[in-house]
Amino acid sequence: GRFVSLAKKGFYDGMEIQRSDGFIVQSGRKDGVSMSKLPLEIMVEGDKTPTYGDTLETLFRFDEKVRLPFNAQGTLAMARNVDDANSGDTQFFWLNKENDLTPSGTNVLDGRFAVFGYTVENANVLRRLKVGDVIESVKIVEGAQNLA
Repeated sequence: GRFVSLAKKGFYDGMEIQRSDGFIVQSGRKDGVSMSKLPLEIMVEGDKTPTYGDTLETLFRFDEKVRLPFNAQGTLAMARNVDDANSGDTQFFWLNKENDLTPSGTNVLDGRFAVFGYTVENANVLRRLKVGDVIESVKIVEGAQNLA
């Protein structure tokens, strides 16, 4: 997807953290850059194809399990306007809570935002990030082939 493509081009390198509120750490907005909006994409366990353009809540499927849940600190997802499921662009966020506080299937994020990765090392660093801190670089360690 878009995140991998932009990361490979260095789009996020040197970008500041734009939100850090104890729940999420967000970045990815670059002034003057406008891209086409991405539809929300959610894969539900057992489905053969993803659901596009609607939250599971609006489809009355809010109790179903998603394949990539918000179940760990450092879960990585596309940011979007909460009132528009199809408003993703270049912004992303990390979940900054422990999984016991946001267990899969019982949190308000599963099925409402598209998870596309997990921080595999040093997720504890997220707790220390604040607005204005700089992302030195973004590196996709593994799984990029699943996001093409």
